[in-house]
Amino acid sequence: MSKPYILISDPTLRDGNHAVAHQLSAKQIAIYAAAADKAGVPIVEVGHGNGLGASSLQVGESLESDVVLLKTARKNLTNTKLGIHVIPGFATINRDLKLAVDIGVDVIRIASHCTEADITQRHIGYARERGKETYGVLMMTHMATPELLVEEAQKMELYGAEGIIIMDSAGAFLPGDVVDRITALVDGLSIPIGFHGHNNLGMGIANSLAAIEAGATMLDGTAKGFGAGAGNAQIEVLVAVLEKLGYATGIDLYKILDAADLAEREIMPLVPVIKSESIISGLSGVFSGFSKHVSRISSEYGVDQRDVYRKLGKRKVVAGQEDLIIEVVLELVKIRKNAARVN
Repeated sequence: MSKPYILISDPTLRDGNHAVAHQLSAKQIAIYAAAADKAGVPIVEVGHGNGLGASSLQVGESLESDVVLLKTARKNLTNTKLGIHVIPGFATINRDLKLAVDIGVDVIRIASHCTEADITQRHIGYARERGKETYGVLMMTHMATPELLVEEAQKMELYGAEGIIIMDSAGAFLPGDVVDRITALVDGLSIPIGFHGHNNLGMGIANSLAAIEAGATMLDGTAKGFGAGAGNAQIEVLVAVLEKLGYATGIDLYKILDAADLAEREIMPLVPVIKSESIISGLSGVFSGFSKHVSRISSEYGVDQRDVYRKLGKRKVVAGQEDLIIEVVLELVKIRKNAARVN
């Protein structure tokens, strides 16, 4: 029995933007988009780390506008589809989504927190009305049971999503966690299921393989793992391992290796590594996109990042709640001062 085709989506130019505080330039977008296109990557996702319309003081301002990012990518993608990540609340339909569609976006992934699929209905409906390839995305999925994920994904399917991607946004999963969720989704829905892995616990590739073995047919990967926190599953490793296992991706292995090397030279200040705080972030279930904010604020106030992640995890924070980082840091400063008085 032949193995299924695995659709690879590459968010190097979106998730990777987290790693550089959303400062990817138009030149860098053009360089990597052209290389990914040459390698035959099916979808390249482009934009602010938090997606369309997310540039702000709260989560970080982009170096380039959405218009510049998307138009630049569009010019450099001939065969590869241009994708975007859309979180309702950051992105409006009339201001942001309509503009992106007019620029020529091909694939629209509408995302919500794993228990809030209701907010995606209008955006999914609009994307389908405009004839775009449309997926639902559930983020921070370690915070929901497999049964609840199925309920939320079924809403997105009802709204018109053509597939569902679950994100291990905090890099908190082990392979068994992935198998439980993907199996439940495959059994509970009639549309394709995908997985987006992060590498906080070193499980990006292992979890991606667990996902396809459980029935997923879509995976995300970035060049050299370029992404938030400890980074993502590496697209070049994914392609190589899938090829070894007999899965087709349509991606040229040598050319994606070249693209990854190019990305390391041209767009990455540092290749992602699993730092001690990344491990604690994964264990605590904290969104990987918080890493730069936690590092900066913790350093400013002289507190241990690991303690910050632990407290953020207990509060079950999600993307968009970056303002709670300073609150937690100040709480730790207060605890430290009180302890000093006692001693």
